[in-house]
Amino acid sequence: MPLEHRRIDIVFLGDVGAARNTAKMMAQGVGFPSAASEEIALVVSELASNLIKHAKSGEIMLQPFSEGGRVGIQIESHDKGPGIRNVEDALTDGYSTAGSLGFGLGTVNRMMDEFHIASENRPPNNGTHITCKRFVRVDTLSPMPAPLDFGVATRPHPLMNVNGDAFIIKQWGTSALIGVIDGVGHGQYALRAAQTARQFVETHYDQPLSSIFLGVGRVCRATRGVVMSLARFDWTPELSRIILTFSGIGNVEMHVIGKQESMNFIIRRGILGVNAPNPVVTEHLWNPEYVMVLHSDGVSSHWKWIDFPEMAKVSPEVIAQRLLKHSARDEDDATVIIVKGKNRKNERQESRA
Repeated sequence: MPLEHRRIDIVFLGDVGAARNTAKMMAQGVGFPSAASEEIALVVSELASNLIKHAKSGEIMLQPFSEGGRVGIQIESHDKGPGIRNVEDALTDGYSTAGSLGFGLGTVNRMMDEFHIASENRPPNNGTHITCKRFVRVDTLSPMPAPLDFGVATRPHPLMNVNGDAFIIKQWGTSALIGVIDGVGHGQYALRAAQTARQFVETHYDQPLSSIFLGVGRVCRATRGVVMSLARFDWTPELSRIILTFSGIGNVEMHVIGKQESMNFIIRRGILGVNAPNPVVTEHLWNPEYVMVLHSDGVSSHWKWIDFPEMAKVSPEVIAQRLLKHSARDEDDATVIIVKGKNRKNERQESRA
């Protein structure tokens, strides 16, 4: 029996449990594993509970879908209640107008791949409409051989015992995502901001960069905020073409070694969670002969590649460690990520060994 659209009226508290169970069964039918199905059920429970708390009633709609060769589940919540005065505030953990803990919409934002909300609190068009999607994830345990190697080095402020920087290096299928995240300031509050952002990126790594930046901005509203740059690499199975997609907000620096012309990366000023503008996402052809250097502002920008002639012969991990040791500032956390073409000759030698 094919999975079909389901509409559930939410009027009584008992309807919340019915909606949750229906969502869990549908998610399992679509192909979500047990843990993901439980998260989807929790999302529906949060949305349905909000309908009772804030609008007295409403409806939940569940729909399996197929999009771009991927399958997933779409969840909609609709009511004719008083609406939400400030949508972005309502997505902030700890914000509540009904005496609850205030984690409802923030949870939905974190657990779903796409999240859209429209609300009007002026008669006669009162009401809130939420639409969110989650995709069944591809197998991340068996990525195809990558044409690139990645290395990272990071350390906290010399006077601190926690690191306010974070990073991501994630490979799946024929794609990889790298990023440097810098929590504003340093110490415990910077750590909290950076790790909040990192956790969102880790659970949404395969989404468009613009969606990731939007989500990070929302989850970081209850923190000091972060600056962040992300670079995604996509290659063909035969490794004949590599596309780089890049975007950045704030002072995380990007350098490309080995290309004569500028790639025109656009890093906008601002702080995610505080005052960030929409990011500018750009695409570029990437040559495995290039070397990418991505670092937080805890690394001085005055280093020059020519000062490290041995770098071309060593691994990305070693490059990152040497650059960090040479150029890290004494007054900040510091992180370096290096992307370098894989040495096929060394790879063959290692495989024979």
